[in-house]
Amino acid sequence: MSHAVQDRPVAFAKPRGPLSHARLPRWTPIAVAVGSIAAGVSLGLAAGWHSKVQWGLVSALLFVLVTYAVTTKVEGSRQAKDRVATSLVWVCFVLAVVPLLSLGWVTVSKGMEVLDGYFLTHSMNGVLDVEAGGGVYHALLGTIEQVGIATLIAAPIGLLTAVYLVEYGTGKLAKAVTFFVDVMTGIPSIVAGLFILATWNLMLGFGPSGFAGAMALAILMMPVVVRSTEEMLKLVPNELREASLALGVPKWRTILKVVLPTAIGGITTGVMLAVARITGETAPVLLLVFGTKLINPNPFEGAQSSLPLYVYEQYAVGTDAAVARAWAAALVLIAFVMILNLVARGIARWKAPKTGR
Repeated sequence: MSHAVQDRPVAFAKPRGPLSHARLPRWTPIAVAVGSIAAGVSLGLAAGWHSKVQWGLVSALLFVLVTYAVTTKVEGSRQAKDRVATSLVWVCFVLAVVPLLSLGWVTVSKGMEVLDGYFLTHSMNGVLDVEAGGGVYHALLGTIEQVGIATLIAAPIGLLTAVYLVEYGTGKLAKAVTFFVDVMTGIPSIVAGLFILATWNLMLGFGPSGFAGAMALAILMMPVVVRSTEEMLKLVPNELREASLALGVPKWRTILKVVLPTAIGGITTGVMLAVARITGETAPVLLLVFGTKLINPNPFEGAQSSLPLYVYEQYAVGTDAAVARAWAAALVLIAFVMILNLVARGIARWKAPKTGR
């Protein structure tokens, strides 16, 4: 009986459908995107919409809807949902990049009309705001000094605070420091300027200077440095710390020789983000530095100018020559931040621990 059961052939169920489903060609997203753009532009022209933003929004909506409809018809609803999610990510990416590229193009095209060697090496001394000529040297010098001093103040304090919170911070003191860092992250720049104005200028009796503006910028920079450095230090594997401590290396030396070099790339990026934030601030400079047309290389005495303040002042004049100078100064400001980022990335790569054999 058992042999008869074993010899009985096994019946397999017949497949109800093909194992492989139909799939769209790889060029389908590109074709749908081109068709959606063409349809959005045609609809905008037919409706008389003058804003190209409306054309872009309609094209993005058509792209998502057509992608869902075509994918549902060919591949099924489950794959269609996946493609719609991917399409939404691409649409959001394009919507974020297009304004950035547009701003960069307008700044470069308008700024290059005035930007030259003379503009970078001369100040506005003796030049009326309504006249052509003059330069941005005094504002560029002020920005370099103010941002440099603010970085020298904020970066070490922020770095040491983050090291304390990650490596040593326990109890109520660490919670209090974390709370105040969170509060400082959201304070407006004008509040930092008013704080330095009330303490440094009014209570202590100091006059306007680049150093006063740098202290206000340092207040804005510290929480960004603390938060970014703290997150980078948390990403360092605990195994590296344990291996160093197991070899008898003191904790402070482990932090200095193992933890910080491992996270130096992320720390540098966080510092550069903080520098990029304070470089474009105008309110603290307007309150504490006042601005001037003269070249003042001493940041500890007398009024100074800065690139954001220079852009604001020139644009407020409203003449063609002043607006052209404002665009050129904005281009110099963008180039200044980009150069700082490139230099910082190079230093971080140079100092980062080498991997591989």
